[in-house]
Amino acid sequence: MQNIKLIVTDMDGTLLRSDHSLSPEFNKIYEELKENNITFVPASGRQYYSIISYFENIKDELAIIAENGTYVTYKGEEIFVDELDWSVVKEIVEEVRKIEGANIVLAGKNAAYVESKDETFLEYFKNYYDKNIWVDDLTKIKNEQFIKIAVNHADGTEFNVFPKLVDFEKYGLKVVVSGEVWLDVMNKKSNKGVALQALMNKLDISSEEIIVFGDFMNDLEMLNLAKYSFAMENAHPNVKEVANFKAPSNDEDGVIQVIKQYLQQLKTVNT
Repeated sequence: MQNIKLIVTDMDGTLLRSDHSLSPEFNKIYEELKENNITFVPASGRQYYSIISYFENIKDELAIIAENGTYVTYKGEEIFVDELDWSVVKEIVEEVRKIEGANIVLAGKNAAYVESKDETFLEYFKNYYDKNIWVDDLTKIKNEQFIKIAVNHADGTEFNVFPKLVDFEKYGLKVVVSGEVWLDVMNKKSNKGVALQALMNKLDISSEEIIVFGDFMNDLEMLNLAKYSFAMENAHPNVKEVANFKAPSNDEDGVIQVIKQYLQQLKTVNT
């Protein structure tokens, strides 16, 4: 690896440990990336405000891919927003209400909205959505741009939710299992890969100049873009098949370990 200009990483299950904490080494590693003119890019299904809560002091130095690629910023400037059709959003809300154990989140540009009364879910959901609003009825919300629908199911979404929502793809949507207990619905053209490609085009960066880390199916498209693609040790089997390399698990700070190795390699080359 040489001449890396972007380091792109998923958050949950990848950069973050299982307790949602960031490695204490991150700040030191980030300063070294900055010294080497490498832009750091968190790319997550999380809300923009949830992502920047981890990087409050440096948020305007980063590129950020939020809500699985439907909202992208570069150094504080909004460069991409992909809004969903409101009439279809309402249909999906009605469908999810029929699924026992499912909780729905409407991810807007300004906040995330929920109508669930499940206290356990509401506490859990706040880990991912820092700006959140509880409402009586999601279908009555006005004056918001919705960019993603997230559905949570404590028993897993791959079999409990996905089969019941996949037919909505006929409306030009993409239904993707984004974590063990999460599923996302967004416009078909939206994913982390499309968002990353837009960023690469803006910065004139090639696939050989980026490192990408991921652990779940919503990371596949961006992993496919990079020559240096890493699946975490704890990654879904499909992700391990697609990635060109493997990194130690998220709980071993695998992302940090690989970046440290690259920075050490740079020092060796430059001495």
